[in-house]
Amino acid sequence: MTPVLSAIVVLHAVATLFMTGLIWFVQVVHYPLFARVGRDGFTAYSEAHQRLTTLVVGPAMLVEAVTAALIVVLRPEGVSGLLAWAGLALLGVIWMSTAFLQVPLHGRLAAGFTQEACDALVSTNWLRTVAWTIRSGIVVLILLQLATRAGGAAPAPA
Repeated sequence: MTPVLSAIVVLHAVATLFMTGLIWFVQVVHYPLFARVGRDGFTAYSEAHQRLTTLVVGPAMLVEAVTAALIVVLRPEGVSGLLAWAGLALLGVIWMSTAFLQVPLHGRLAAGFTQEACDALVSTNWLRTVAWTIRSGIVVLILLQLATRAGGAAPAPA
């Protein structure tokens, strides 16, 4: 595998694993705590939340999307096409969920807190949480396929 393709796979793994950890934090801690912000300050909180969250997740999501597409197109030898395509398909699910479920719910919450919108945000976000968790499994399997292909197992921890 070329150094460029290796770098693409590593960047992809880092972005996916980062986003998986982040989405679990958001799902279990962050979104449920929206209800404790208070109605008076919620609009300002929500606007700041959306702006600052975009600074953190935007670059990682873009790196993940570009590298997922490159892995499908340039598929490294030894990497299952099924895994590469499944990972890309799950990324499509995540992006569609973000665009059509979570972003509109954040818009509703930016207009003023409602428990209904908050509950919908938490419940619909499980789709992204599960999809990113499965993607992490796929990334680990791809890394294992590449390690096996390279003629040995991954190095043992020090």
